[in-house]
Amino acid sequence: MVYLSWAAFGLLAWALARTRWGLILRAVGESPDAAHAIGYPVTAIRYAATCFGGAMAGIGGAYLSTVYTPLWVQNMTAGRGWIAVALVVFAAWKPGRLMLGAYLFGGMTILQLHAQGLGISWPSQLLAAVPYLATIVVLVLISRDQKRLMLSLPASLGQSWMSKD
Repeated sequence: MVYLSWAAFGLLAWALARTRWGLILRAVGESPDAAHAIGYPVTAIRYAATCFGGAMAGIGGAYLSTVYTPLWVQNMTAGRGWIAVALVVFAAWKPGRLMLGAYLFGGMTILQLHAQGLGISWPSQLLAAVPYLATIVVLVLISRDQKRLMLSLPASLGQSWMSKD
């Protein structure tokens, strides 16, 4: 799955930057009115993008529930969804930063496990909180420059769109 995720990352980063499909998808995200004016089905494209994102999340959930923890356990995600949202903010809609952030946050999780294994005499609760503390620190550092943060957002993020036809 890890190798498949690298291949999917590379393929999607390339497709979003270098193909007509990626340009259309980005145009719908930036200005649905302009995309609609030149004839693209904005609602269908948004639904397709949402379905694709849901499918990718489903693959991640399948991996989590079958490989990471090979049986169902309550609170399996343990707050990792919040880290995923922080990862989106950190990445600022740039694929390279997404990969960097995923390894940064994942590395913090592994770091706390290795610290426990090495016998570092910190409370286990503090070590378990390391990934979340790192997430908060990264978000605070990123959110210091509000203008720059707003410039990287897609212009129509969170806005509903309806055809005026």
